[in-house]
This record gives sequence, structure tokens and C-alpha cells, in this order.
Amino acid sequence: MAWKNLICFRSFPNFRGIFQGRVSGEELDAHTIRSHGVTVVRKHKYDWLILLLLVVIVIILNFINPFYRFVGEDMMTDLKYPMKDNTVPVWAVPMYAVLLPIVVFLAFYFRRRCVYDLHHAILGLLFAVLITGVLTESIKNAVGRPRPDFFWRCFPDGIDNYDKWGNVVCHGEDSIIKEGHKSFPSGHTSLSFTGLGFLSLYLSGKIKAFNRKGHVAKLCIVFLPLLVASLVGISRVDDYWHHWQDVFAGGLLGFVVATFCYLQFFPPPYHTDGWGPYAYFRAQEESRLNPQLGQPANGPNVQAQALNQETGGRYTSSMDDIESGRK
Repeated sequence: MAWKNLICFRSFPNFRGIFQGRVSGEELDAHTIRSHGVTVVRKHKYDWLILLLLVVIVIILNFINPFYRFVGEDMMTDLKYPMKDNTVPVWAVPMYAVLLPIVVFLAFYFRRRCVYDLHHAILGLLFAVLITGVLTESIKNAVGRPRPDFFWRCFPDGIDNYDKWGNVVCHGEDSIIKEGHKSFPSGHTSLSFTGLGFLSLYLSGKIKAFNRKGHVAKLCIVFLPLLVASLVGISRVDDYWHHWQDVFAGGLLGFVVATFCYLQFFPPPYHTDGWGPYAYFRAQEESRLNPQLGQPANGPNVQAQALNQETGGRYTSSMDDIESGRK
């Protein structure tokens, strides 16, 4: 039966080296969801708990009434724009600002099989979006700036009314009036520049856009997500939901938060190692210093030891005979 064993081992080059831990650099580089996913998630379990806390805060902020700023009759000149539907609906924002970048992250994962890159990209993106959401809703509620279409929200029948101090006395729907005091900053724009800005930074690192080789086509890829975010911001002004200052502030806020969150997990895109997360290079260094760290708990060494115990040591001698050509 020895010839059957010979055929089996010939189909796996360096079979014994794999079982004894002498793995190649490519094998050490493999950090997949299956081999290291649970370990990475456990290491960042508190980060995921903080994400859940941020979700709760965003929900609470949406139920809080904003500051109802004084709005006099002379101020209505800039607040009489018609009410229009959103060109970019609210439900579409998480689609292109969250799901689209995650799809791109997954595409790079299936190509490189690096769970550190996938996990940290998703974690960084979610942190950026939720932090931006908290900041945006907090500022909206604190400022209470009226939207450009506030007149028709406050007086849907076109008949205005003011108190003795000259402030508006609205008789429209409470929910519509409440939303009318949330103009600054633009939530659509801030979230768009956060999600798509993070994607732009991620792509610039992956394609090495700043490697000083002068490939302008790479910059086109980098600027494309930012162009989409800019068009979303412009649509907010065209729909009379925001003043231009709201859009400018929202875009600046979103991109700044995206940059901070990206740099928390990845080197700057212009860095030599900008194509990978910090955790990947740490894992590479640990694997180089101690190859056993690069193998999962149920890896080849454990299997080889178990097989050797079951065969009473005949497994190792069989391997020696095969490699020396005696079988």
C-alpha cells in the first residue's frame, strides 16, 4: 500500500514541510476570515460595542426637538422657496455611502484574502458614518436654522402669522415644522462625503495613486466618489432643502471625519505602505519572528501530531522513507 501513499503525497508539494510548520511566505501571508476572522473580531469587540452605542445616540438625537430659532417677517424673504421632493431620497444615502464601499472592500478581500484589510475597512467606515451622524444631528438640533422652504412648512396655506415680538406663529404640521429647523449642516452631504470620502481614500491607497509615477488615470478613480458626493450636495441646494453654507459645512465635516477614521486603521495613501492596514504589517512581522503565530489553532502541526500518536510513530518514519526514496 506504500505506492498509494506516494501518489497522495506527490500531489501536495512540500507536504511534510507544511505539517512540520515550515510554511512558505505566501502561506504565512494568508489571513482569511476562516483562519483569523474570529480572532480579529474578538480583539475589537469593544469597538463594535461602541458602534452600537453610537447607533443608539443617533436614534435618540432624531427624536429630540431642535432649537426653534426666532424667525421674523423680514427674514422670510430667503425662506419662501417652494417645497420639493428629494432628488436623492433618504433611503438611498446608506446604499451608496455604506453598502457600496463595503462591496468594494469585499472585492479587494476576495483578491488578496486579507481579513485585516476587510475588517478594519468596514469598522473604520462605520465609525466614520456614525460619528458624522452624531455630530450632524447634534449641530442641527443646537443651531435650528430654518430651511429655504420654511415659509411653506410654517404656513402651508400661505397665510402668515406673527406674535407681538415679531416671531412666527406656525400652524403647519409639527413634524414638518420640526424638520424645517434642521437646515445646518446638510445631513445628506455630510454622510455622502464621509462614506464616499472614505472610499476615495481607500482606493487611493489600494491603487497607489500617489506613487510618484504620474498616472493621471488613477486620480480619476480617486476623484469619482468625491464627484458623486459633490453632486449630492448640489442637489440639496437645487431642491431648496438647504442653503449653500449648509452643504459646504456638511461636506467639510464629513470628509474631515472620514480622514481621521481612515488614518486610525490605515497609513496615509501617499505612504509606501499605504495599500494595507497597520494590523496587516504587524501580523506579518509577528509571523516572520514566530511562524507558529501565522497558523490557526487547528492548523497542520496539530493534525500531524494527532496522526503520529494514532500510528504509534509510524507516520513520521513513513514520511522519512518517502522523502529519501525508499518507498
